[in-house]
Amino acid sequence: MDKYNVEVPVEENKKQEPIEQFRRFLVKADMVFHVFAALLLLGACTFIFYYALLNIVHPSRESIIHLVNDVLLALIILELLWTVIRFLKKQKFILGPFLAIGVIAAVRRILLIEAQTSFMEQVPVEKLYEIGLSAFVILALMVAYYLSVRAQRLE
Repeated sequence: MDKYNVEVPVEENKKQEPIEQFRRFLVKADMVFHVFAALLLLGACTFIFYYALLNIVHPSRESIIHLVNDVLLALIILELLWTVIRFLKKQKFILGPFLAIGVIAAVRRILLIEAQTSFMEQVPVEKLYEIGLSAFVILALMVAYYLSVRAQRLE
C-alpha cells in the first residue's frame, strides 16, 4: 500500500524495487563523495595554514601580504567546509555562507591588488577599476545578505 492507502499491483512493486535500490545507492554514493570533499577541503586548509605559518617564521613585507592572503583563502575554504557539513547533517540550505565567501573573496582581491600596486610608482587605471568593481560586488553581496536574513525571518 502506498501513502494514499491504495493497493499497488505486485508487478508494479517489483518494477519499483530496483529503482528504489538504485536511488538508495545514489544517495549513499553522494554522501561518500561529500565526506571525501570535506576531507579534501580540510587537507587544503591544513596546507594553507602551514604556508601561513612559514610566512610568520620569516617575516617580511611580502610575506605578511601572503599571510593575509592565505588566511582569507583558508576562511573561504572553511566556509565551504561548513556548507558540506550542513549538508551531511541534513540541515536546511542557507545562502549566508556563500555570500560570506563572496565578500571574503572580494576583500581578498582588493588586498591583493593593493599589495601589488604598493610597489608601483604609478597605479594602472585597470587596477583602480578592478578595486572599484570589487567594492561594488561587496556592497551588492551585503545587500543580498540583508535581504536573505529578512526573508528567513519572514519564513
